[in-house]
Amino acid sequence: MLSTAEQMLELRRGTHEILLEADLVRKLDRGQPLRIKAGFDPTAPDLHLGHTVLINKMRQFQDLGHQVIFLIGDFTGLIGDPTGKSVTRPRLTPDEVQANALTYQEQIFKILDRERTLIEFNSRWMSGLGSAGMIELAAKYTVARMLERDDFSRRYKGGQPIAIHEFLYPLVQGYDSVALRADVELGGTDQKFNLLVGRTLQADYGQEPQVVITMPLLEGLDGVNKMSKSLGNYIGIHEAPGEMFGKLMSVSDTLMWRYFDLLSFRATREIEALRQSIAAGRNPRDVKFELAVEIVGRFHGPEAGENARAQFIARFSEGATPDEMPEFSLPAPVGGLRLALALKECGLVSSSSNAYRMIEQQAVKVDGERVADRDAVLAAGATYVLQVGKRGFARLAVTAP
Repeated sequence: MLSTAEQMLELRRGTHEILLEADLVRKLDRGQPLRIKAGFDPTAPDLHLGHTVLINKMRQFQDLGHQVIFLIGDFTGLIGDPTGKSVTRPRLTPDEVQANALTYQEQIFKILDRERTLIEFNSRWMSGLGSAGMIELAAKYTVARMLERDDFSRRYKGGQPIAIHEFLYPLVQGYDSVALRADVELGGTDQKFNLLVGRTLQADYGQEPQVVITMPLLEGLDGVNKMSKSLGNYIGIHEAPGEMFGKLMSVSDTLMWRYFDLLSFRATREIEALRQSIAAGRNPRDVKFELAVEIVGRFHGPEAGENARAQFIARFSEGATPDEMPEFSLPAPVGGLRLALALKECGLVSSSSNAYRMIEQQAVKVDGERVADRDAVLAAGATYVLQVGKRGFARLAVTAP
C-alpha cells in the first residue's frame, strides 16, 4: 500500500471537498484498508459518464487497496431523493426499483473490480428497523436542522409543500453509514447535506465519523450544464463505440482536461505530461484521441477504442471534406441548437422544412456521420462540420447561450 502522502495526492485529484482532510490522513496513517461507501438510488435504468465520476473515485480507492461498498438504495429509492427538487419527487414502485437495480449491477463492473466490490442494498437493514426504530432514528434530528438544507428552505419559504417522508431521506442515507460502519462516503456536491448527516449519526451511535468526499458534477458536451439526458448533452456508457468516440472528440480543448481529471484512470503525473506536450506544440486533437480511446475501451474493450479511432481518422482523411469552407458561429439555447435551424442559418438549405426533408432523406452529415433524426440537436461548446448533399459544407461553432 502506498504511503499516506502518496495516497492523498491521488485522492485529492478531481475532488471538490474533503471533510475533514485531517480525519482522512489519520485514518490512512493506520495502514488498514478503509471502508468506502457510495450510494446510488436506482431511479433510472442507464448510466452516463456523469454518473461514473463517483464510480471512478471508488475504483481509485480500490486500486489503493481499500474496501469499496457499492450501495444500491432500493429502500431510499422508494422515498425519492429530494435534493435539488422544487417539488416532491414522484415515488417509484418496488418493481421499477428492482429492475433498475439489476441494470446497475451489470454496468458498474465495467469500472469496478468485481472481486473487490461489496454490493449492498439498504433495504437489508431498513426493512428490519421497524416503526419503533424509525421513530428513534427520527428523534436524532430536528426540523430546524432539516430546514437548513437549501432546497427544503426555499420550498418552505416559498409556501411549497414538503412531505414528511422527504425528511426521512437524509436520515436513512445517514443511517446507511452507521449500518455499514463507513470510513469514507462519496457523493456529488449536491449531496453534501446528506453526507454530513451520516457523520452526525455515526457520532450519535458511538462510531468514528466518516470522512465526506464530494465530487464535482460533470459538465456535459455543451461545457456549461450538468451532464443530463434531458438536456441532450450526455454520453451514455452503452452507446456504440463510434458514437461515444465522436462525442468525446467534440468536447472543447478546455473541457477535455476536466474529463481527464474526472474520467481518466491515468496518474496525475501522466496528465500533467500531456498538458506539457500541448504547451510544447503537440496538437490537442491527438491528446483528445488518447482520452477517447481510453473511455471507449473501458466500456467496449481496448480493441473497440482503437477501432473507433481508426474509423474516426478515416472519415476525416478520405478527402470528402474540403480544407476551406464557410465558417459560422451560433448560440445554442438550453438543450442544444436544433440541427435543422443550424442548416438554415448556415445557408445550406433554403428553409426549415427543406432542412427536415434533407435530414429525412439522409442527405445530411455532421462531422462525417449521417444524421436521420429530424429532431437532432448540436451541443454548445463544440465546432461541427455540417454537410448537405455532396457539395454543401459549413463549419459551425456552437456557443453557450
